Amino acid sequence: MITLHWFRRDLRLEDNTALTAAALASRGIVIPLFIFDPILIAPERRFTSAPRVQFLLDSLAELDRNLRQLDSRLVLQHGDPLELLPRLVQAHYVTAVYWNSDYSPYAMRRDAQVQQALAELRVQCHSFKDGVIHEYPELVTKNGTHYTVYTPYARQWWQRLAAQPLHVLPAPVLHLPAEQLPASKPLPTLAEFGLATEQQLPAGGSHAAQLLLQQFLDPQQPSNIGTYASHRDRPDLMGTSRLSPHFRFGTLSVRAAVLAAQHYAEQHGREDNTVELGVRTWIGELAWRDFYVQILAHFPHVLQRAFRPQYDGIAWENDPARFAAWSSGHTGYPIVDAAMRQLRQEGWMHNRARMIVASFLTKDLLIDWRKGERLFMQLLVDGDPAANNGGWQWAAGTGTDAQPYFRIFNPVSQGQKFDPDGAYVRRYLPELADVPTSFIHEPHKMSAQLQRQCRVQIGHDYPLPIVDHATQRKRALDMYAVVKQQR
Repeated sequence: MITLHWFRRDLRLEDNTALTAAALASRGIVIPLFIFDPILIAPERRFTSAPRVQFLLDSLAELDRNLRQLDSRLVLQHGDPLELLPRLVQAHYVTAVYWNSDYSPYAMRRDAQVQQALAELRVQCHSFKDGVIHEYPELVTKNGTHYTVYTPYARQWWQRLAAQPLHVLPAPVLHLPAEQLPASKPLPTLAEFGLATEQQLPAGGSHAAQLLLQQFLDPQQPSNIGTYASHRDRPDLMGTSRLSPHFRFGTLSVRAAVLAAQHYAEQHGREDNTVELGVRTWIGELAWRDFYVQILAHFPHVLQRAFRPQYDGIAWENDPARFAAWSSGHTGYPIVDAAMRQLRQEGWMHNRARMIVASFLTKDLLIDWRKGERLFMQLLVDGDPAANNGGWQWAAGTGTDAQPYFRIFNPVSQGQKFDPDGAYVRRYLPELADVPTSFIHEPHKMSAQLQRQCRVQIGHDYPLPIVDHATQRKRALDMYAVVKQQR
């Protein structure tokens, strides 16, 4: 019996649910396959991202090295899975195909079509929960409907986690030698896909993921999971795990990460009450991740329109000059500009900063959230349709919150609160390096003499604020009020 494991968003050997099942069913006679699907990688596609493709390529290279240590190798193919998989299973006498579930609208359609095509060839298909803690059919309301509000969803999410402890699977034993595997295409370069990036990206692969996890769980680090609750909103501190790209591509098992976090709380929580809060707060972010996955799975319209249909009627202004200023980090609001320049330099942005820039785009600049969502998907190495869309609709006030329209972040006070010394701003806005802390979030208020002393001319070296926040806040509230009245 020969099985085939189709790698997608599970680029690791350890604790890989479908891969382990495929190995057990066939006593290790497994073909490890990855398909470069043009629907997901073509440069003109909405969700194609050069940084993510580069991270993917790095992760695939490591996955192949790890498989070769087991006398196997990764089989790479390019094309439509609906065409490639039937040919492969027939040519190599595969009896069953295994994969881990993906919940995006495209993935669900694709998988259903593949399953039907393989069933006609009498080839079994087996899909498994792997990329989330709780799969979307597992948590439903008392009426059997899908959750649309986070708080009751999270309550049941935590209850289920306590009732059904997680388990981690070891890497499987494989017995199909590399020379007996199907022919493979060479690992392509980013340029071969017509993509390029100069961003300073994190390393891909499971080894890099394990190093990040170990660092986050190191009690000797000044910012770790134990301090997460108090440090997570500070972009000037290294207070987050930075594991999101690895969860996005499955180079780290989300189950293994949660178990490691729980073990940390058991070891260190007795000595410090804040540790348990930090661990629970961090695991809670994974609950948010699962929540947005099930929202996208059951309400796929959110990729095109507002979750709440009445907000499709918002009269966005969509000023192209203001969008360009926001995109490049030249709005005159330092915390916004620092965040956008971090995104362009590193392919990543601190979560608090994501909320600030999203609020600023939609409720200060009055620009459609979908424009920001798309730019993020193009630039983020951890860009995930469910989480990215959920975050943008939350910030724009068009999503699952009951009354979100009045949440408007003040970019100055947000900077003063979460980057109190201006370290984050100075890191990404070198033109403001010498600005005193008292003016770092409002440099336009410095006198001309102080600007000369700080070697920056506001309006020349760094822009004046492109809008007045107080004025735009009122305009945003008026804009949303029109929609609410029409409902």
